[in-house]
Amino acid sequence: MNFDLILSGGQLLDGMGTPAVSADVGIIGEKIEAIGDLSQARARRVIPLQGLTVAPGFIDTHTHSEGALLHDPQHACGLRQGITTEIVGLDGMSWAPLSPPNFRLYARYLGGILGDPPPDLDMSSIAAFRAHYHRKVAVNVAYLVPHGAIRLELLGFRGLPLRGETLQAARRILRKGIEQGAVGFSTGAAYYPGYWADTRELVEMCRAVREAGGVYVNEPRVGTPCRAFGGGGITEGLEIARRSGAPVHFAHLRTTEETAGRLKELTAPIDRAKDQGVDCTMDIYPYPSGSSIAVSFLPGEMQEGGPDAILERLADPGQRDSLRDHLESRLFAPLEPVTLSCLPRNPHLEGKSLAEAALQRGDSPAQTLCDLLLEEELKVGYVNAPPAIPALREAIDRDCLQLLARPDAMACSDITPLGSAPHPRCYGAFPRFLGRLRRRHRTLSLETMVQRMTDGPARRFGMTGRGRLQPGYFADLVVFDPDTVTDTATYEDPRQFPEGIPWVVVNGQIAVEGGRCTGVLAGQAVP
Repeated sequence: MNFDLILSGGQLLDGMGTPAVSADVGIIGEKIEAIGDLSQARARRVIPLQGLTVAPGFIDTHTHSEGALLHDPQHACGLRQGITTEIVGLDGMSWAPLSPPNFRLYARYLGGILGDPPPDLDMSSIAAFRAHYHRKVAVNVAYLVPHGAIRLELLGFRGLPLRGETLQAARRILRKGIEQGAVGFSTGAAYYPGYWADTRELVEMCRAVREAGGVYVNEPRVGTPCRAFGGGGITEGLEIARRSGAPVHFAHLRTTEETAGRLKELTAPIDRAKDQGVDCTMDIYPYPSGSSIAVSFLPGEMQEGGPDAILERLADPGQRDSLRDHLESRLFAPLEPVTLSCLPRNPHLEGKSLAEAALQRGDSPAQTLCDLLLEEELKVGYVNAPPAIPALREAIDRDCLQLLARPDAMACSDITPLGSAPHPRCYGAFPRFLGRLRRRHRTLSLETMVQRMTDGPARRFGMTGRGRLQPGYFADLVVFDPDTVTDTATYEDPRQFPEGIPWVVVNGQIAVEGGRCTGVLAGQAVP
C-alpha cells in the first residue's frame, strides 16, 4: 500500500485513555488508513518520530476565535498548541444567524472580543456561517448557536422576555441551526441581549436543543437573581437541564481566589444532579483568572437599545456620573486590577492595568473606563489579574487538575486573541496542562489527560470520526515531547508560543512542521 504520509516510530496515544504503544501511522488523503508496523510500506513522505508522542489533535471546547480566523486563518496561537478543532459561538455571543443589519450591529457590540469582521459577510444562517470557515482556515471549526444572536434578531437590544409566538420562532431558529450543522446552543454569564432572558425562556429553548440532538453549553450566569432560578450560576444551569431534558455542558468551571481548595463545594450540586439523571459535563482552562469585554460591566439599563444608545449615554454627563458611581460600587469584582488587553485606538495603554491607565490620565479607574468605552466605541477587552499570592495560584492549579481528573471534564483554552496583551491562555492553555502542570502535580496520567482533550470532547459534541487514532478517522494529529512540552506565555508577556510541539497534522495535511506553521489551510466545518 502506498501512503501519502507515514509518522514513524512514535509512541501512540489513541485518545481513549489507554497507555501508549509504539507504532506507525499511515495516512491517505484526509484519513488514517493504517496503524502498526509500516516499516515496509511506501509513502510520499515519512517523518521519523522516535522519542515523541503522537496523539489525536486537541479539540478545544471553548474559544472566541471566529473573528481572528477570518483575519488570520493560519491561527498560529491555537494551532501551535496542538489544537486542530475549535468550537466557537460560546457564551451566547456570535454573529449567526443574523440579518445583515443585525450582524453589523452585533459585530460593533462584540468588537472588543471578536474584532471587526468584513461587514458584507452573509451571517443569515448557520450554513452560511460554516461556509466562511470550511477549507479556508487552518483548524476545524464547530459552532454553537448563540442565544444573544437569536434574541437580537427577534427582539433587538431590549430587556423583554421571549414569550408566545416569539419564543416559538426562537425555538425554530435554534432547531434549524442544529439541523444545519451547529453542535448545540450557548448562553453567557453576563452578556446582552441574552442576559435579559429568564429561566423559563431558557428551559423552552433547551427543549428545542434536546429535540434537535444538540448540547446546551452554559456559562454560569452571575447576577439578575430576579430572572434566574436559584440566583443563577450552576444552580440555574442544572435546573434548565432537569426541566428541558437537554444535556448541559458547563463552560470553564474553576475555583477562584475566594474558593481555592474548595473544589468539592463547586462540584457537589453537579454530582447530586448527575445522581438524579442529569446529563452533565464541563470544561476548564488552567489559569487563575479570566478575560472578557468591558461593555459587560455596564448595567442592563445602560444596554437598552444597543451600541448607539450605549454610546449616547456614555456621552451624557448625567448618565456618565450615574454609571461611574455604579462601577465604583461594584461588589463582585474591583476594577483596579483589570489589565487592558485590546484598545484599537489607544494601543499605548494595552498591557497596562486600569489603575495605571487612570493614573496616566489623571482620573479615577471608573471614569477612565467610561472614557475608553466611548473613545473605542465599546471595543475594550480586558484580562483579570491573577492572585498576587503564589500559594493561591498553586491551589487553583491543583483544583484545575483535580477537576480535569473527572471523567466528565474536558480541557479548553477560552481563546480571546485580540490586542497586544491578550490572556496567556490564548497561546498556552493546552501545553500548560500537558506539560508544566502534569509534570509538577502528577494528578493525571498522560493518556488520561489526552483523553480529556480528544475523544471526550469529540463524543460529547458529536464530532464523528475525530478524537481518536484509529483507521478510518480523520488524520488530525499532534506530535509532542512529553518531557519538554510546556507553555511560555505569561500574564506579563502573553504572546509567546509553546515549546515541545514540533508537528501538527490537520485532515491529513502538515499544518505545523518543526514547530512552525506551514501555511496550509486544511480546516473544515465540523461535524
